[in-house]
This record gives sequence, C-alpha cells and structure tokens, in this order.
Amino acid sequence: MGKDKLRRFRENLGFACFLQPEFDQVFRRDHPIKGHWNRDFFRNDRPIVLELGCGKGEYTLALAERDPSRNYIGIDIKGARMWRGAKTATERAMTNVGFLRTRIEFLAGLFAENEVSEIWITFPDPQLKSRRAKKRLTSPWFLELYARMLRPDGHIHLKTDSQHLYGYTNEAIRRYGLPCEISNSDIYGTELADEVLSVKTAYEQRFLGMGLPITYTRFALGGRRDFEWFDWEEDEKLEKDNEAARQQ
Repeated sequence: MGKDKLRRFRENLGFACFLQPEFDQVFRRDHPIKGHWNRDFFRNDRPIVLELGCGKGEYTLALAERDPSRNYIGIDIKGARMWRGAKTATERAMTNVGFLRTRIEFLAGLFAENEVSEIWITFPDPQLKSRRAKKRLTSPWFLELYARMLRPDGHIHLKTDSQHLYGYTNEAIRRYGLPCEISNSDIYGTELADEVLSVKTAYEQRFLGMGLPITYTRFALGGRRDFEWFDWEEDEKLEKDNEAARQQ
C-alpha cells in the first residue's frame, strides 16, 4: 500500500465530517449513530440524503452546496478516494456534509427506519454479468435494504451511462408497481438536465466524451418492503426465443 494512501487514511480519521465505523458494530447492527444522525452528527433536524458509491464525493458536495436545507452523506468503501471529498468539505467548513466509509450492504446497521429522505445512486458499477445481478444497486436485495431506512415518501435517484442498468431498473419498477416520476434515456439530449442533474463527476465527463447518453430515473418504493427475486436476463432470453419461434 502506497504511503500517500496510508496518509489519507490517517487524515480521514481526523475529519469531523468523516465516520469509519468498526466492523463488529455494523455487523451487529447496533452502531450508536443508528437513528441519531441528526442529533449526534449533524446536530440539526434537516432531512438526510445519501449518495451511494460517492467516490471522491463530487456529487455529494455539489448537492450540499446547492441545498443547505438538507444533510448529505457520501458513502463508499474506498477511503483514499473519499479523502478528497472529506478534505474539501472541511476546508469549506460545510456543516451539512458527511462521509461514511462502509459497504453499502451494511447500511441497515447504520440507519434506522425512516431516517433517510432520499437516495442518490450515481454511475455505479452496472454489474453486467447475470451472475452478479444481486450486486446491482437497484436489485431486489438492495431495494429491500433501502426500504428499511427510506421514508415512505422518499425518492431514489439513479443516474447512469449504462443502458443495461437503466433497463434493468425500469423493469424492476414495472414488476413491483413502484411510483416512477421520471425515466429518461438521454437527459442532455432531451434537455431534462437542470442545475442538479447537470453536475458532472469525472466519470460522467469521461462517458460524455465517449458519446454515451446519460440516463436518469427517479422513483419511490411506495411503502413496499418485500421484493421477490426476478431474473431479467433469463426473461429477456426467453422472450427472444419465443419471438424467434413465433416467426418460424
């Protein structure tokens, strides 16, 4: 491990906006911050918004700057990347920003029921192989996880260059009958991108440079708590096979 990375790990622990919980507390789901983010971390009663897989925190910081009436938490497991966001938030004395180093799978041990008002998922790994479908951040497993902490009227935002993940997510919305406000396959081509959606991370700038359209979906869980598994790739294959058979 490089010396610079070790230095960043050490500096992270000194930032007031940075939290790195112990594994056993998260695993047991009894971390003392659970249910008390407003009281003990932000020391206010503003709504809490999460960005999952925040990387360097570019989107978390941009959202927080544009909306001081809410608290924003960037979540990732890559501490060396998060250092940039935590350092910037500290230098700018931003009081409505936090960074949480943990795996997204462990969030149930860190957030209580109805503690989160919104979730942003920005350019996640689309996990294209069907055997890794459970790791997609809009898979049934993760939707159940979000349902444990998200307010009934809370929204989930997905911004991605992956047409595959965009299609998969919209299929989940259709199958579960989830409320969907926006589903757009090219936010810049259709001029949907407002001040918030126009925030561009380094990843997004790279994708735009490759000529890839950026998609955006905003949906809610509608109070649903259970999400039975579905195999989208297998269903798509069966549909293509059936269509080929009909044409014979």
